Amino acid sequence: MKLARLRSLPVAALAVAALLATAAPAAQATPEAVAAAPDIPLANVKAHLTQFQSIATANGGNRAHGRTGYKASVDYVKAKLDAAGYTTALQQFTYGGATGYNLIADWPGGDPNQVLMAGSHLDSVTSGAGINDNGSGSAAVLETALAVSRAQLAPDKHLRFAWWGAEELGLVGSKYYVNNLATTERSKLAGYLNFDMIGSPNPGYFVYDDDPVIEQTFKDYYAGLSIPTEIETEGDGRSDHAPFKNVGVPVGGLFSGADYTKTSAQAQKWGGTAGQAFDRCYHASCDTTANINDTALDRNSDAVAHAIWTLSAGTVTPPAGTVFSNAANVSVPDNGAAVTSSVAVTGRTGNAPSALKVGVDIKHTYRGDLVVDLLAPDGTAYRLKNSSSSDSADNVIATYTVNASAETANGTWKLQVRDVAAQDTGYVDSWQLTF
Repeated sequence: MKLARLRSLPVAALAVAALLATAAPAAQATPEAVAAAPDIPLANVKAHLTQFQSIATANGGNRAHGRTGYKASVDYVKAKLDAAGYTTALQQFTYGGATGYNLIADWPGGDPNQVLMAGSHLDSVTSGAGINDNGSGSAAVLETALAVSRAQLAPDKHLRFAWWGAEELGLVGSKYYVNNLATTERSKLAGYLNFDMIGSPNPGYFVYDDDPVIEQTFKDYYAGLSIPTEIETEGDGRSDHAPFKNVGVPVGGLFSGADYTKTSAQAQKWGGTAGQAFDRCYHASCDTTANINDTALDRNSDAVAHAIWTLSAGTVTPPAGTVFSNAANVSVPDNGAAVTSSVAVTGRTGNAPSALKVGVDIKHTYRGDLVVDLLAPDGTAYRLKNSSSSDSADNVIATYTVNASAETANGTWKLQVRDVAAQDTGYVDSWQLTF
């Protein structure tokens, strides 16, 4: 996972977009009868990590962009995929005066107008081998791709896997891929699943909440194991799902924690050590094969396969009704006027439900400053959250239930947010209505 928040970066335009075409709209839900995903052997995933460690050791101790260790990592993964029957392509880009590579692998078959992607960044920072960050995600995605081959899976959707370069320098590789994908090809992407750090030594079980169908797919898997999950916030916007999300592709993924500290409540439900970082070796030389929790890596690898098998089959059926959302960021001025974010609801009949679900994701450094309302199409305001001078926590990430049965369903609904105190700032990240 990259260290800083997203920032703009120049990337050279190379003529490889045609190689990468074949992608489909909107994430897919679970059909009623889906073949169960196989168990992903932990030993196989760890064998890939051992190879990444050996590559780093033989190449100056890291697998960073522009270094020989990165290219050797790409070559290792590509050889495995080529032998398994994938069509692979190396996409080159230039950053910081060095050549970088994305590795794209397509599994034959499936609807070329409905493409499900899964990916991870393959590069490390220069200070270490990057075995958890992000050998763990790269190895799990690789072994899942190999499991697809072993099963000779024939999914309804076309499957594409990706290993990104130069993520640690600002999502360079994934941005390059998305920016060079024609709009018509972007529209074919059914969803993108991201796996960045999934074997942290003091792990948590975090699920991205960007797309409701993908999110529920992972939550259902963990519910089946009686493992509670939390919404992922530490890496929001800091990994390779961000470029996809920014152009409207449904995204989701898993995360086991970086340098945030595990709370007592989290230790109670997940085990591990409270008051200690999820990964004390984050971006450090000690991120080696010794820096992996086998249980977390095993569970998360199986969850990767579960999502691939589930989401690549069937048709779109959003959970718990139809979801209308807006993922465009809206800045909230400090101690200023209210701002709004709109969602156009269409195709409904009659009035809104008496239990309308309003999902809110607002990033803010002092959430007690915020007053949040839902505005119906006729302008009627429904208070979701009041301000509170004693609530100093970050962010408003919640789902509210509103009795909107007096309102016509179709029309433009708005989320209205106002910051009523000084010194702290934030923005509306995304919000959604579930009918």
